[in-house]
Amino acid sequence: MRLIFAGTPQVAVPSLRALLDSDHEVVAVVTRPDARVGRGRHLEPSPVKVVAEEAGLEVLTPASPKAPDFVARITELAPDCCPVVAYGALLPAEVLDIPVHGWVNLHFSLLPAWRGAAPAQRALMAGDEITGASTFVIETGLDTGPVLGTMTERIRPDDTSGTLLDRLADAGAPLLVATMDGLAGGDLEPQPQPSDGVSHAPKITVDDARVEWAHPALAVDRLVRGCTPAPGAWTTFRGERLKLGPVTITDEALPAGMIDARKREVLVGTADRAVRLGDVTPLGKRPMPASDWARGVRIGDGEQLGEESA
Repeated sequence: MRLIFAGTPQVAVPSLRALLDSDHEVVAVVTRPDARVGRGRHLEPSPVKVVAEEAGLEVLTPASPKAPDFVARITELAPDCCPVVAYGALLPAEVLDIPVHGWVNLHFSLLPAWRGAAPAQRALMAGDEITGASTFVIETGLDTGPVLGTMTERIRPDDTSGTLLDRLADAGAPLLVATMDGLAGGDLEPQPQPSDGVSHAPKITVDDARVEWAHPALAVDRLVRGCTPAPGAWTTFRGERLKLGPVTITDEALPAGMIDARKREVLVGTADRAVRLGDVTPLGKRPMPASDWARGVRIGDGEQLGEESA
């Protein structure tokens, strides 16, 4: 089939590479416009754009998928299907109707669970043990279209959203190719999503990523892992933000938020068991082991995390 691939971040790259290696013809790629990054605010292309240009593909970067020139170009290219992985913009109905087999999204959850922008993150934060990926036909509703295929993946106790998404991206790429094969061969029949088991996964905001030390240790652990690497879990210390890497739950107990800085470890209390801090990132500095940070700031008796507003 003639395909136009749509995707933007690194997790979309394995699928693009798999489609380029398949029997299908990728005639163009759609990705988000170059973004300003870093302190110098220089323009940087998306990971998908980099791979597409290396492969000599036409790259479309519309400011809006509703732009008339973008709609016209998609129409001219006459794709049979448009596979999508984390493109990052809503597609209007006039664009969705162009390909014969529609736009098919690889979504990193077992739909109808975790519809939305942050399925892997929300699954981790909820304590799910199993997740996966689904291919489905995009409709105007949010991740509501009929499902074409699924694969499952076990969530590991030490997973962060970064490690989980990396595995789902690699394991989901063959699923997307198999879905294209099935559509080309007429072997797939889209199955409507069940009405039961619907959950939503909105984008994780900075406020969502703030650690509440009055919550149980298990909830703190899940929140931190779900927010690693982005947007990054955080708390406050002496009125400034302190970014947190993954923590370890201990069998010790401390008052919620209380810091116990030892020679080689730093414990912080929660509603039940204390957690051991891993790497921390003070404002304006690089990540460092929590024990190094504690020595540098000279933590006093009775000091806590999370009391002051950021």
